[in-house]
Amino acid sequence: MPEKDSKKEHTQDALSFARKLNIEAKLVDITPYLEELGVYKLFPLDKILSLGKLKGALVRKAYHFYERKTGKIPFLESLSGFKDKEFNSYLAKGNAYYRAKHRLRMILLYLYGEMENRLVVGAANKSEYKIGYFVKHGCDDATDIMPLLNLYKTQVRELASYLNIPARIIEKLPSPDVMPGLAADEEVIRISYEKMDLILLALEKGWKLSDIVKALEIKENEVIYIKNLIQKSEHMRKIYKPDAF
Repeated sequence: MPEKDSKKEHTQDALSFARKLNIEAKLVDITPYLEELGVYKLFPLDKILSLGKLKGALVRKAYHFYERKTGKIPFLESLSGFKDKEFNSYLAKGNAYYRAKHRLRMILLYLYGEMENRLVVGAANKSEYKIGYFVKHGCDDATDIMPLLNLYKTQVRELASYLNIPARIIEKLPSPDVMPGLAADEEVIRISYEKMDLILLALEKGWKLSDIVKALEIKENEVIYIKNLIQKSEHMRKIYKPDAF
């Protein structure tokens, strides 16, 4: 389900691998739906810049400008809503811009799934789910089954290698491919999956902060950052309800 911000290489890889496995694939361009919803009007960059590379460069520059200006990591701040008065309007629109794409894909997945009496499969892994790197009620959250949810990102790569997934796909930089200019997960999250998975595993095992820092030979603030991601994204993994009367 590509749209005009999507990179063609990802669509081509998906279709090529589906053909290799003899899986029926349906290509649905969601650009018209997003246009009808007014999503692209939130960031009307096409009216200013016609070239995709320039549009991406502008988004990347704005992302890093916020980080330098405020000393805060945009992804962490986005988990609980932006509160910075100077940037709130732009950043809130950014959230709405890319999250609408995942939620629209979820609707279409269930549309076809129910018409064909099939289950909707989610692709989120444990690393993404733990830190809130997914869209609530999006195509990586609202699903019937989540076969990868007990595996960290690095374990998913190992599984892919075991299953003989093409090296081209395994070695590609992980990317949600929803916002031009932010091409890789780790550019947004600000930490490598290799390091993050070890921290997440240690926290899951109940290790103390000092023990994690010593064992992994990392900085204390890196562990604190991951703990903050988990805490701030807790609401994304829960359905809150009032206490019983």
